[in-house]
Amino acid sequence: MRHNKKFNHLGRTASHRSAMLSNMATSLIMHKRITTTLAKAKALKKYVEPLITKSKEDTTNSRRVVFSHLQNKYAVTELFQVISEKVADRPGGYTRIIKTGFRANDNAPMCFIELVDFDENMAKTAKKAKRTRRSAKKSEAAVAEVAEVVEETPAENAAE
Repeated sequence: MRHNKKFNHLGRTASHRSAMLSNMATSLIMHKRITTTLAKAKALKKYVEPLITKSKEDTTNSRRVVFSHLQNKYAVTELFQVISEKVADRPGGYTRIIKTGFRANDNAPMCFIELVDFDENMAKTAKKAKRTRRSAKKSEAAVAEVAEVVEETPAENAAE
């Protein structure tokens, strides 16, 4: 029986799966966003988030633990110097999965997984979403009043 065994094996042996997740985590750290299938992205999220949490504390032991998972010294350096600085105040949830549709040849659900603090487009849209109808009406009235004031001042200057 397989009670409480919820780990997705992704149709691979243990060594193949660990090598694949290590390579995908390295790519995510270096490029900040990768495109993959939904199942792999969900497995990668569980794999990489503890590593990012570990990178917040820059000690020799934490570097060794992260290196044992990633096997790439450039990725470890990037993680500890750049990424850990940006996520220092975030308590978790370092990655975001956005579904992009289905792959053409086998209809697999595709998505991209990205580091949350490194996406400038999402940060810009979050700031724009703060408008409400009430404030829009007030701002239109304020613009109309300013336009009337601007129209009156050139007429007064021409009369003098």
